[in-house]
Amino acid sequence: MAVDDTCPVCRTAEIVCGKWTLLLVRDLAEGRSRFCELERSLEGISPRTLSLRLRALEEEGIVARHTYPEVPPRVEYALTEKGLALVPLIEDMRSYGERWLGAECGDAVVPAVAVAA
Repeated sequence: MAVDDTCPVCRTAEIVCGKWTLLLVRDLAEGRSRFCELERSLEGISPRTLSLRLRALEEEGIVARHTYPEVPPRVEYALTEKGLALVPLIEDMRSYGERWLGAECGDAVVPAVAVAA
């Protein structure tokens, strides 16, 4: 895909169109999560892919990583303000899928309260 760095649609697509990215944002919209929780909720994702996706989203400022000084160390991931701004996009995709594709979300529903945070 040709990328025009001046086009906001191209720049956004470059970030969010990576495999698992939108599903990670969807899951983190529910609140902070640990690596193992994300791995369980995203059935089929490998630990390596999850780690790479989280790192890429952290570099883009979409996800924040918080390490607690405990033994063993505890790490949690959460959406930043920039990440929360993607939630309406995901909600629109959910609505589109329900209306035009006959798809239904099971347990994975983006909470409306996450947008107000």
